[in-house]
Amino acid sequence: MNIVNKLTIRHLRKNKRRTLVTIIGVIISVAMLTAVATIGVSFMDLMKRQTIADEGEWHVVYKDVDIDQVHTIKKDEDTKKVVLSKDLGYALLKGSKNENKPYLFIKEYNQYGFEQFPIELSSGRLPQSENEIVISDEIINNAKVDYRIGDIITLDVGNRIANDPEIHGPMDQTFSLMTNEKGEMNEELKDTSTKEFAIVGTIKRPTWEIPWAPGYTVISYLDEELLGKDDLVNATVVLNKVKTSLFNHATNLAEKNQIGKVDFNNNLLRYYGVIKSEGMRTTLYSLSAIIMVIIIIGSVSLIYNAFAISVAERSRHLGMLSSVGATKKQKQNSVFFEGFVIGLISIPIGIIAGLAGMGITFLFINTIIQGAMGVSEKLKVTLTPGSILVAVLVSIITIFISTFIPAIRASRISAIDAIRQSTDVKLTRKAVKTSKFVRKVFGIEAEIGLKNLKRNKRRYQATVFSLVISIMLFLSVAFFTANLKKSLSLSQEGQSFDIMMEVQKGRDDQLVKSILSMDEVTKSSMMSQQYFVSSWIEKDKTSDAVRKFEGFNDQLVDGKYPYGINLYSLDEKSLKAYAKEVGADYNELQNGLNAIVIDQIKYEDADAGKYVETKAIYTKVGEQIDLFSNDAEHEKEQFINKITVAALTSKLPMGANGGYPGSLDVIVSESTLEKLGFVAEDNRMLYFNSNDPLKTQEKIEEMEEVKHYIWNVYKSRQQEEQMVMIMSVFTYGFIVLITAISIANILNTISTSISLRKREFAMLKSVGMTPKGFNKMINYESIFYGVKALIYGLPLSVVCMLLIYKALANSFSYSFALPWLSIIYVIVAVFLIVGTSMLYSSAKVKKENIIDALKQESI
Repeated sequence: MNIVNKLTIRHLRKNKRRTLVTIIGVIISVAMLTAVATIGVSFMDLMKRQTIADEGEWHVVYKDVDIDQVHTIKKDEDTKKVVLSKDLGYALLKGSKNENKPYLFIKEYNQYGFEQFPIELSSGRLPQSENEIVISDEIINNAKVDYRIGDIITLDVGNRIANDPEIHGPMDQTFSLMTNEKGEMNEELKDTSTKEFAIVGTIKRPTWEIPWAPGYTVISYLDEELLGKDDLVNATVVLNKVKTSLFNHATNLAEKNQIGKVDFNNNLLRYYGVIKSEGMRTTLYSLSAIIMVIIIIGSVSLIYNAFAISVAERSRHLGMLSSVGATKKQKQNSVFFEGFVIGLISIPIGIIAGLAGMGITFLFINTIIQGAMGVSEKLKVTLTPGSILVAVLVSIITIFISTFIPAIRASRISAIDAIRQSTDVKLTRKAVKTSKFVRKVFGIEAEIGLKNLKRNKRRYQATVFSLVISIMLFLSVAFFTANLKKSLSLSQEGQSFDIMMEVQKGRDDQLVKSILSMDEVTKSSMMSQQYFVSSWIEKDKTSDAVRKFEGFNDQLVDGKYPYGINLYSLDEKSLKAYAKEVGADYNELQNGLNAIVIDQIKYEDADAGKYVETKAIYTKVGEQIDLFSNDAEHEKEQFINKITVAALTSKLPMGANGGYPGSLDVIVSESTLEKLGFVAEDNRMLYFNSNDPLKTQEKIEEMEEVKHYIWNVYKSRQQEEQMVMIMSVFTYGFIVLITAISIANILNTISTSISLRKREFAMLKSVGMTPKGFNKMINYESIFYGVKALIYGLPLSVVCMLLIYKALANSFSYSFALPWLSIIYVIVAVFLIVGTSMLYSSAKVKKENIIDALKQESI
């Protein structure tokens, strides 16, 4: 080790406080980088495991393949496992007490199917031959059919065919039971064949069985050796390695071997970072790049300030080195060596601290997400060589960037200037000139404060820079968080209820009261919907999406475009609650022809490959909309009446599906509906939420009078809420990290800057500045810092927000909106943090003896 490096280490040991502050700054920065990388990887790992637990582990499925095609798929170099499955068909479940679920749905799997799909055995064993089955517990508990292990059952298995000419071909589990107007079954089984099965076990209801499916799932064994050349099965593939090229590879394999249809498990693949959509992939990469840049900027600002202040303190030391013959390169290398030593100590500790912090955080988070959302998997601290390598490399680059400018500056310090400390302090008239306005309005203390800042621009700029970076970090991440949640809500189905059931007015009133009085029920809505209603909307009031339609101008009649109207009517209780929620006048809705109009829509634009939020109509409160009857019985449209827009909102009432371009959702009272000439339907839909939907459904089904179809969407809705909540934990955790780093950065910079001004403050006191005047000066300095930081920070933050918005625009389309609440928080926080830091630091300086401070040689 050369003499300069030895002196650098000796200096670090001698100035333990400054060295410790610098090391802590780097540790915090590295810990943040590690934590962010760990959060991202761990979050993706959790969602991957949760999706596998809910839907099984598979990547590609080839539909309706024969045995030769199966062998080709197995031989493919990318194939790891092949799950063979077949939907055998439906059979009537004799003795079922559930009128809405009268079938058994028989599905066959080979051995790999039992391993790769979430089939949870309750009792007995899994089937091992084609004449053995396991049945769902729901058959015993819900359908009340007394099947037992060991029973031999004979079933006529066939295809469900609707007695409706508009529905062609066999129906699968996605089609609910077809009924006629009287509620009687309007479908039948065809092409049946008799099969005999032995029940060898029971399983829990499969997670993939949708709530409205008309058949209880039973699973049998698919013996590959018994497949004939004409037998068709589905080949579900687990790949050796998941990579983006799998989409093209699978498609080419299908085309080459005349396989008609290939699908991908996009729900799982997205958590591998493998996305088919070019727009979504661009969005992901763009956001990753922006967030990484934001993190690096925050880290550089924190570490740079630590090193810059360290070099400022060492300027006299570096000058003395120069006076005894140290070259520019040696002085420069001294700073780089300091960075190397601090990095060597800080990076390992920072990585360990980041991982430990995430481990502790995940312990608390797991309690929340498992208790509140029913997530079966836990967040685990997931390490990958890539994430740790990224954290280390970014930390090294950050330290290098942070030391580079101070190193260059150190190499240029001459011996005389360094020993005199004349480079830091500028006393020319022009350098410290202030406006007369400042003194006139704020007083002499404000002028002195401003001159103090101008005397040493580097410290002033370093502090302002820290504040600007902190503002940019917080606002960018807050905007990113809000928009990420918004994007997620656009891509989800957005069901707002747990259970839906059809009830008849009058006949079911007591039943409704009984259901809504249950302790588990938290929110409800009663609604009926009217079809065959339309309107003609003026061209300039139509939505932007409608105007992009091909042939838009061709459909205009007298400058108006045809809109479909979804007319929803709410009962009194539901309307009163909804009106209060959206800020509408309930009495106004009950009197006259007034309505709440949903003026925003969310939909997926398949052609553009993005999710869109846009205006449904451009109208104002008080304007009127013409309604026409669009009933096929009339040869021409019949004018009904005009309705007045009483309120505009983007919030749908519980149960409403939401519109699409060229449609409009209109909410009215039942009395308004009658005034329009419609009769409120006897059959209405009851929607409600419950804190235990499965228990609530059981209670309803136990009621003797209930013979209603109950649609429980809790499972599918729960997955959406899980995603939103986990994403919220991830993003708000990110905000907490960024905020903590920003505050540490500001406190460190300001406290160090104040501590280096001991002689300056002592001099002011020695010429008669009172404690009150000193406090006023500090307060004005805080204001100057805050105002200057906001002048630069807010516009730069808006630029960052626009970049994030543009990145999301590749996959999501909605209007740009500034986060005004976050901006207000930032403005208040900046002055609060700066003021607190200045007062805390100056309070320590006040305790210094004036004589001792004036004798101090280093600034």
